[in-house]
Amino acid sequence: MARWKPDARGRLQRAALELFAERGFEQTTALEVAERAGVTERTFFRYFPDKREVLFDGAGELQRVIVESIDSAPATLAPIDVVGAAMQVGAGFLEGGREYSRQRAAVIAANPSLQERELLKLASLGAAVAEALRRRGAPELTAALAAEAGVSVFKIGFETWIGDDSAPEFRQCIRSALDQLTSLTAASTRTEQAPDSTTSGTPPQSAAPLSASPLSASPLSA
Repeated sequence: MARWKPDARGRLQRAALELFAERGFEQTTALEVAERAGVTERTFFRYFPDKREVLFDGAGELQRVIVESIDSAPATLAPIDVVGAAMQVGAGFLEGGREYSRQRAAVIAANPSLQERELLKLASLGAAVAEALRRRGAPELTAALAAEAGVSVFKIGFETWIGDDSAPEFRQCIRSALDQLTSLTAASTRTEQAPDSTTSGTPPQSAAPLSASPLSASPLSA
């Protein structure tokens, strides 16, 4: 009798990712994944309802962690700050698995049906976040906007994290994306509030020399 090996779920996930990368998602069967992992096909279906869910197994737990963070956040925090902090907590759920996440993302990007599944999971997360914000008393529109912004920040932070080994931890990538979003909205507000020099009587200021532009410090120009 073969010796029982622990962590069947983890071995199935690793085996599935390897086979999906080698042969393609559509060309790989649940039986082949089970054999690569050293278990029976019956064991595979004990853990996963279908081979797609091998790639999305943690989505429910991730959503639970994020929603719980929102529910327990201080009442004084603004909705966008609550969501930003919750997304950073959710990032901790994936920290340490950068290479696995990178390989998983490549498999999903190569298959339209998996891309659709990913979008559905993100939509589900957004809906759960918006509902959690409404429970805190946020108005409908505010909750919806903050939830969508949070999911976008999570997605962009994730792409940054897996796209470059020199990138900081996932939670820091999310923090950076959120800071940039905040800066964008703040800049938009300042533009709307700035007086029109053509009507205020104030002579227009000449443009600063290009060499003095903050853009010159951009890594893209280094």
